[in-house]
Amino acid sequence: MTGPSAAQKSPAPSPARPSPAENMTQDRVLRRTLSMQTHGTSPMAMLTMWNDWSLHLATAPDKQLALAQKAQKHWTAWLRFVAQGCPAEPGSRPISPKKGDRRFGHEGWTKAPFAAMEQAFLLAEDFFDYATSDIPGLAPSHDQAMTFLMRQMLDAMAPSNYLATNPEAVTRTLESKGRNLQRGSLALLEDWRSAVKGQKPRPAKRVGKDVATAPGKVVFRNDLIELIRYAPTTKKVRPEPLLILPAWIMKYYILDLSPENSMVRYLTAQGFTVFMISWRNPDAAQAGLGMADYLEQGPKAALDHIVSATGAAKVHTAGYCLGGTLLSIAAAAMARDGDDRLASMTLLTAQTDFSEAGELMLFINESQVSVLEDIMARQGYLDSSQMMGAFQMLRSNDLVWSRMVRAYLLGETDAPMNDLMSWNADTTRMPARMHSEYLRQMFLNNDLACGRYPVDGHPVSLRDIRLPVFGVGTESDHIAPWKSVFKIHSLSHADVTFVLTNGGHNAGVISEPGHKRRHFRIHTTRDKDITLSPDDWRDRAQEKDGSWWPSWAVWLAEHSGPPVTAQKMPAGLCDAPGTYVLKE
Repeated sequence: MTGPSAAQKSPAPSPARPSPAENMTQDRVLRRTLSMQTHGTSPMAMLTMWNDWSLHLATAPDKQLALAQKAQKHWTAWLRFVAQGCPAEPGSRPISPKKGDRRFGHEGWTKAPFAAMEQAFLLAEDFFDYATSDIPGLAPSHDQAMTFLMRQMLDAMAPSNYLATNPEAVTRTLESKGRNLQRGSLALLEDWRSAVKGQKPRPAKRVGKDVATAPGKVVFRNDLIELIRYAPTTKKVRPEPLLILPAWIMKYYILDLSPENSMVRYLTAQGFTVFMISWRNPDAAQAGLGMADYLEQGPKAALDHIVSATGAAKVHTAGYCLGGTLLSIAAAAMARDGDDRLASMTLLTAQTDFSEAGELMLFINESQVSVLEDIMARQGYLDSSQMMGAFQMLRSNDLVWSRMVRAYLLGETDAPMNDLMSWNADTTRMPARMHSEYLRQMFLNNDLACGRYPVDGHPVSLRDIRLPVFGVGTESDHIAPWKSVFKIHSLSHADVTFVLTNGGHNAGVISEPGHKRRHFRIHTTRDKDITLSPDDWRDRAQEKDGSWWPSWAVWLAEHSGPPVTAQKMPAGLCDAPGTYVLKE
């Protein structure tokens, strides 16, 4: 990007790539066939990990002795607990569930024989966690992966998952005379039929009717994006428009859900002119689109149009998740090329350094990426169902087993989808080339943080970014851990205002004013200030109750000019939410 004149240039075409059919070598066919039997997981990576762990454990006699001692201690404690009649007092129990584990909250787990089952499971969980941790000589990545894998295996065997060993399910069955199991069986049969037919859950909310209802116009369209301009709701607006880049892994309207929790509506009510990118849901025809295409046809094309259409000299920008990563690339390229059109940059749960990207990294290694490339080579994209499995396993208790217990054992099948659940069911695909480049350049090689990521043939550096930066991390984010998001402090030459809010990757961001039980910490670190570790920052940050949105709106206003009269809305190409968001 070299300034406003860049709008006159045609995007450079991506280098020619082999077609999906040409990519299907015999090696790939074999690996793809094997991986399909393991639900898209690389069997070679799994065997390598198991061998590394077992061989190092076999040559660690001190660790083996410690394991034997722990097993004896747990067994003795459990026998004593059972012999005492499984007393309900917390202090008499050998072990307690970890914070956030809601599987054993029902009062039936405090009574025999279910209390004995719960304690036996929790003690086994503690034992195997120790058995897969801190093995001398074991590669750290394999250490963490084995601990994670063992936890997944044990989660599947939890007594809460089975009718005979779940006191809540037993009680419900007796009270309802089995009607819960009848409803659960029908739900199981329906889910099985949908899986066989390849059908996905249908969103309960209608796009443009129930969600994505903020009034606006699609004012620009290319092969990859529709740019939505939202109607102002105040007579005066800030002269700097705000461009939002959502993640293309899901539909854009998470930031415009129901009217009461729409970030778009909140921002327009604060006097900002809001533009939003709506990404196309790609299919096999877009298999050759790469990261460069997303940069050219996404933020670059949108920014060129906004500046041209509004006459604004500066534009605020915000990127959510993958959109924030792409925005940081764009900002670094613009800084390198002397393009000063950005007024600020906001990163919402967006990573720029992937060296500590959390448990998701356990799925990303050379073998696993190769398997995904084998799968994508045939179909031209990665389907949502092939992505969601990994995300669900990061929180398998909440997203897999708890759902199955409530639906199939307790018969709770009538709970309606809320707007966030409906959005989550409205899935998208990822072009083969883009997804491969993203995994390799970000997760595997960490090129952006290391100053190796190329734009227009030359690497960009986040150190060139000197814009005001507003970052948001969430306390229980399993996709973009907040300490990873926090790394923008040391990567840029910027004054960074950082917010740490409660909630997860999505719920922490959708935290509208009035939302119950919300709180956050906020602190600004100037470029000239001493470096703070994430923990030191948390100790120093100011804690506040409520939503972080008002603090962001104040920050945006402080980096904006005096309000001016709102411009008249253009005719546009069509009304919001546009056409790309409706493509299944």
